[in-house]
Amino acid sequence: MSYFAAALAWLFVALALMVAGLGYPVAHLASPDTLVVVHVVCIGWLSIAMCGALFQFVPVLVAKPLFAEQWALPALGLLTAGLVALLAGFLGLGGRLPAWLWLLPLGAVLLVAGFGLVVVDLGLTAWLRPAGPVRFVLAGLASLCATVAFGAIFALAHAGWGGSIGEKLLASGVPLHAIAGLGGWLTLTAMGVSYRLLSMFMLSPDVDDRKSNMTLVAGALAIAVAVAGGVFAIWLTAGLNVVLPVTGAFGLAAIALYGRDVIEIFGTRQRRQLELNTRMAVLSFASLAGAALLGLALILTGDFVDHLGAFAFLAIFGWLSGLVLAQLYKIVAFLTWLETYGPVMGRVPTPRVQDLVSETRASKWFVIYHVAVWFGTVTLLAGHPSAFRAAAAMMVVGLVGIAREVIRIRRLADVARPLRFPDGACAPHLLCARN
Repeated sequence: MSYFAAALAWLFVALALMVAGLGYPVAHLASPDTLVVVHVVCIGWLSIAMCGALFQFVPVLVAKPLFAEQWALPALGLLTAGLVALLAGFLGLGGRLPAWLWLLPLGAVLLVAGFGLVVVDLGLTAWLRPAGPVRFVLAGLASLCATVAFGAIFALAHAGWGGSIGEKLLASGVPLHAIAGLGGWLTLTAMGVSYRLLSMFMLSPDVDDRKSNMTLVAGALAIAVAVAGGVFAIWLTAGLNVVLPVTGAFGLAAIALYGRDVIEIFGTRQRRQLELNTRMAVLSFASLAGAALLGLALILTGDFVDHLGAFAFLAIFGWLSGLVLAQLYKIVAFLTWLETYGPVMGRVPTPRVQDLVSETRASKWFVIYHVAVWFGTVTLLAGHPSAFRAAAAMMVVGLVGIAREVIRIRRLADVARPLRFPDGACAPHLLCARN
């Protein structure tokens, strides 16, 4: 629960910075201000939320406890300290703070240590039963290692400590860093988690392993070509003109295969009335399809570089953030129910998980958030920074509403009073969950 709270806090920070006009589209995509916003979103929000979800999800998948449950809190501390140091370094790079560029390598070391604990803990746990969605998690963790390695080299190069190799990678390798992080770590992992969560919440049969394997292979090939092929191309000073189209083709194939699998899960479901988290996940799937089509259209028209920010915005906030927020709403309710009523279940009357939420009230906040993301994408394509800031403000409104609903879940505010605290039940803490 501490991971989820920290992640939501960082998302608020990112949106506040965008409303204030810091970073892209006001500044260049490669500017220090943009790097601040990008890393707040990708590390502070998405990566920390994903780590928190995996610490809960992977042990369920393999039916074994975490390899080292006690590592979760130190990892969060290292990730938070590393991100703060990294952001301070970027602000120094842009002249907003004293130019203490040693903060960049320091931040990289702390992030390597934090993500290292996460990878070893989750990797050794997942390796106990590497089947089904767990294979996506393992591929995601491998991509995380590549992402962190690129980031550490870039941090050293920014500080002037990277040597000629670091300078060379920094000059050409930023797209590889982004593909490994967004495509490998976050998207492959989100796909794997969604396979199991969608099947579980909709009472659908699991997708045949042969089909999900095809999706995973296409996605993994995209990342392998980008990382291995990209580094090799940079070493040869050959540029990325061949690597990126091949990566894009494998990536589009993975998205198409994933879409086929998701449609099958929805088509074979036993539960006809969908819960809010699943309905809102549909909106994030629409954003993923929209991002794929947008990227393809921009490539065909030769405008991809000019509108890279709009493409990335839709993928990050529409697909990844939308899916994480939708599932977070359900995960918090389930964990809260398990924590509070699990010890007394069967001995006294207890509420259902659905009794902890008010989907009618919560749905409007999710809709506001997604509409704001789509509006923001249009404003970026049209080149209207002031309208984009208005869209970011709308996203803040939606996020405040979603966060309020999550807090109400932890407070059991929507549970009928006679059932709220039966004998033996314990009130959940807002930020810490008892397992």
